Amino acid sequence: MPRRMLLPVTLLAVALALAGCATARDSEAGSTSDSAPAATELSGDLTIYAAASLGTAFDVLAANFEAQHPSVDVMPIVYDGSSTLATQLIEGAPADVFASADEKNMQKVVDEGLAEGPALFASNTLVIATPKGNPGDVHDLEDLADPALTVVLCAPEVPCGAASETLLADEGVQVTPASLEQNVTAVLTKVAADEADAGLVYATDVLDNPVVESIVPTGAAGVVNHYPIVSLTDAADPAIAAAFVDYVLSPEGKEVLAGLGFGGP
Repeated sequence: MPRRMLLPVTLLAVALALAGCATARDSEAGSTSDSAPAATELSGDLTIYAAASLGTAFDVLAANFEAQHPSVDVMPIVYDGSSTLATQLIEGAPADVFASADEKNMQKVVDEGLAEGPALFASNTLVIATPKGNPGDVHDLEDLADPALTVVLCAPEVPCGAASETLLADEGVQVTPASLEQNVTAVLTKVAADEADAGLVYATDVLDNPVVESIVPTGAAGVVNHYPIVSLTDAADPAIAAAFVDYVLSPEGKEVLAGLGFGGP
């Protein structure tokens, strides 16, 4: 080969070699980036305190949330009367999210500086629940005043109890309950076990329940419980807590709630 051709050929070989090295480095960098977890991936535990009437709904919502975020574990949800949960949170119980069946008990938590800016996500109304077959022959609120009947209600400090008091007062009905329960689940349990002739519970509690019947009482549409939810200030992982709240408020979350009988906020 003539000497004048050596220099261009040599330079071309060097350039091709350098390009190959650069491509290899870029490929390795891309591989490392692809295998690394996304910066926004959520990972950790989530503790939720929720009103007893949200039991079925939040079990579904929590399962869906975990499916969307495989590295998040929702701890067994603590369900109870909203007043009981609010008291536990104020006394220092560790939780990340609180969902109440009324605004009054949520406000207690906000007033203690444990949360800011709760958002409403659902609503509910009362029905009269009776055992299957309605052995007490209950048809409306006025029947609950019959002293021969065993009637159970939620305690007044519980959202379902406060709503029951309002509904009965609005309709001018006085009831002497056999017991006052600390959450709506306890009322429904006694009715379902045929330990009571009737009880006032939420419409969502009796949906598709094969062992009870329900009656929409006069005035029920005028007494509505609104449900707020919030990410607590001391949440162990604020990002996870906020993401769950966002999911409950999302169109998908609302669809789940509507399918289980909850009204809009």
